[in-house]
Parts: sequence; C-alpha cells; structure tokens
Amino acid sequence: MARSNWTANNIPDQKNKVIIITGSTSGIGKAGAEILAEKNATVVMAVRNTQKGESVATEIKSKFPKAKIDVRKLDLSSLDSVEQFANGFIQNYDRLDVLINNAGVMIPPYGKTADGFELQMGTNHLGHFALTGHLLPLLKNTKDSRIVATSSVAHRYGNIDFSDLGWENRKYNASRAYSDSKIANIYFMYELARKFKNTPDAPMITASHPGWTGTDLQRHSGLMRFLNIFFGQKPPQGILPSLRAAFDPEARSGDYYGPSGFMEMRGNPKKVKTIALAQDIKKAKMLWDMSEELTGVEY
Repeated sequence: MARSNWTANNIPDQKNKVIIITGSTSGIGKAGAEILAEKNATVVMAVRNTQKGESVATEIKSKFPKAKIDVRKLDLSSLDSVEQFANGFIQNYDRLDVLINNAGVMIPPYGKTADGFELQMGTNHLGHFALTGHLLPLLKNTKDSRIVATSSVAHRYGNIDFSDLGWENRKYNASRAYSDSKIANIYFMYELARKFKNTPDAPMITASHPGWTGTDLQRHSGLMRFLNIFFGQKPPQGILPSLRAAFDPEARSGDYYGPSGFMEMRGNPKKVKTIALAQDIKKAKMLWDMSEELTGVEY
C-alpha cells in the first residue's frame, strides 16, 4: 500500500474562512480545532459541554493568541439542540466554508436520545444528518464549501437492520450498533453526493476515518484503552484524514480518506475504499428517506 506524505502543512492559510467542528473538546476534534486556529480560520467549536469547550479555547489561545474561536452549545442527541445551534449560527454568520461532522459516541451501554433514537445511530448519524440539513442553505451560498462525514474502519462490520433501527426487537449489541452508525455515515456521504451531482456550486461532500487513534471515544472499552498504548496514534495524526477530506484541492465528492499504513490503522492520510455494502444505492436511499422522516429535516 502506497504511503502518503500529506500533513497539516499542506493546508493553506484559512483567513476569513469559517469552519465548524462538532465534538471538539477532546480527541481528534480538539486537535483539528487547534490546527485550524493556527491556520487563521474562524473555528466554531460545536460542543455538548461549553464549559469544557471554553477551557479548550483558552488553551489554544495560549499557544496562538490571535486564534478566532467561537464555542457554541450543540447536543447531537437532541434535535431541538441541533436546530437551536443551526439557527443561532445562521443569525451570526453569513458563510460556512467547511462543516466537519466529527462528534460521536462509541459502544456505550444501551441508551436513547432525547427523541427516542438508539443513542449511537441517533448521535453519530441522525444528529449530523439534521445539522447538515439545517446548515445546507448557508453551505450552498458559500463558494467551494465542503461537508466531511467522519466514519470508522468499523463501518466494515455495519449491516443496518432497517426494520429495527432502534434495537427494540433484538438483544442490544453495542459494537454492532456502532458499526451500523458508521456505515450510515458512508451512506449519507454517497447519497448526498448523488443528490448534488447535477447541482452547480453545490458543497463537496467527502468522508474520512481516523484509523486507530487513542481518544476518549474508547472509554467504554477497557481492552481498547489498553491496546491504545501499543497501536493508537495521537489525535493530531488521527485528524489528518478529516483535514485532507476538507482541504485537499484534488478531492472530489464521494472521496473517502484514511491512514495509509498497515490495515489503515495509522499513518498519513490517503484516499481509501469503503466496503461494497457501503456503496449499496438502494440501502443508502432507504436510510436517507428514514432519516428525513425521523428527524423532520428535509433537504
């Protein structure tokens, strides 16, 4: 497998650009906020815990005093919160250059969102689906804008049961539910790319995965926390596939980026492949229609 030498140094100056990163108080989201603040972007940290967000913003500003950071409340497990965030953002900004849908939950005990969705599908897919839909008019009005969906190598094990999206009729399997939410991120990317195919000036939609990166996301798995010591790359490396998806001038809608090393676990980012099931047009359309119905957000 060809190695890649793409790094954050490949990202040009982002002065006057507005970038939203969801889930940026820790892990790869925090690393992305810091890198983009250094590149002179206006970084909007869309976070569940604003107190923690302000603390991270202060930390970044101590390194880069001129950093422009706006911390805003966003709870992706609540459609009301998603709508409030989007409305507030649209009131205050007249452009959105990049939306990095990064936040997520991974293999928690069974739980439901405020709207009654299974927690992982509700947060990782449906919350971001609604957020992107609300922000789409602004993205369309911003030249060369991009949307990045963050998936995972775990999408390879995803196989959504459309008759039981909320795990009401099956014994809950947190790992499978996580994989389902991550293949959902890929379906979302491909379907949106298809919808925009003949729309001039439509935002570009790409996806990425961070390989094996040691973050708080793995807090529900003792084994993964232990193995992080040996296999996990650091967050500033893990965010690079998302940043390449967001800024590489050669990227095209439908491109998917991940680490270039062994089994896509680590290394600098390159274009990688999704599994064949993730490219199933019928399933992507089915999920899209269900997502519009469940969230009440129509594109």
